Amino acid sequence: MPYQVRGVVARGKGAPVTVETVTVPDPGPGEALVAVEACGVCHTDLHYREGGINDDFPFLLGHEAAGIVEAVGPGVAVPAPGDFVVLNWRAVCGQCRSCRRGRPQYCFATHNASQKMTLGDGTALSPALGIGAFAEKTLVAAGQCTKVDPGARPEAVGLLGCGVMAGLGSALFTGEVGPGDVVAVFGCGGVGCAAIAGAVLAGARRIIGVDLDPRKLALATEFGATDTVLASETDPVEAIRGLTDGNGADVCIEAVGNAKVMEQAFYARDLAGTLVQVGVPTPAMRIDLPMIDFFGRGGSLRPSWYGDCLPSRDFPVLVDLYRRGRLDLDRFVSETIALDQVEGAFGRMERGEVLRSVVVL
Repeated sequence: MPYQVRGVVARGKGAPVTVETVTVPDPGPGEALVAVEACGVCHTDLHYREGGINDDFPFLLGHEAAGIVEAVGPGVAVPAPGDFVVLNWRAVCGQCRSCRRGRPQYCFATHNASQKMTLGDGTALSPALGIGAFAEKTLVAAGQCTKVDPGARPEAVGLLGCGVMAGLGSALFTGEVGPGDVVAVFGCGGVGCAAIAGAVLAGARRIIGVDLDPRKLALATEFGATDTVLASETDPVEAIRGLTDGNGADVCIEAVGNAKVMEQAFYARDLAGTLVQVGVPTPAMRIDLPMIDFFGRGGSLRPSWYGDCLPSRDFPVLVDLYRRGRLDLDRFVSETIALDQVEGAFGRMERGEVLRSVVVL
């Protein structure tokens, strides 16, 4: 029988979110019902509320989540009821041209639940990134559930569901940071600090954090940055060159989603260096680079979508590193809040007061 739960809903562009009663159906074929234990407040949720993703209102927000599988639909062998899972928005299909070529991390036809969650009057909800986890229970495709160590703290490991994984993967997978590399990370919020943590795991010898806000640079140092650049007072390109014998960084990671910052990251690279774009831009943003600079500097420019991760491969490994004390996911959790405090958390996030607010259910 359907379940009546509380969930955070965005009804219209820019309107404050509200906690409403949501009807969640029993799982059908290929689906899983998950009791959400914790869900992070991500910038992507704010983009949905502001109409920056699409206009399919009303949205059931929330997607960086961990919880317990309560039930599965017909034909589902994995996960199983009782499994502790981190939710992901890359449930690979196994059939598209990317999957068939052995590149499931780029799957072009990822799965979501087929059935709709609804409001009390029957209005269908659009779940954020196909998840909708600012709710006591949510319905997802079975492949969106990645089983991990049940001893892990849900408030921390749930953040692998989006922003923290995007940052880690931008360094580990997209940027292919290796031992001895010099890495510069532009923007030291949640995603940027995760990129710094990823560079540490990869063995970078120097990690330069760049931000306009001294508070963010202090956090960057906590996550492993060896040097910081306050971009509100110093030209970051010249500062990075000054820290690298005039050469620039091997890998520059843009974690803001800003055309000017991307240009700075482009020119802060060493010759043949890599620029990774993991910050999410708005549709109106454009870049304008001289073609001779693009050609003459060599290297590569790589967009990073979800950190180029494969959840079934990467989440268990990263949770293991967390459990062993090698990846401090707890440090990303600035505060824990209730469902009815999400709107206030958006404001703190916009003001740069937190890395992550996490809803605990």
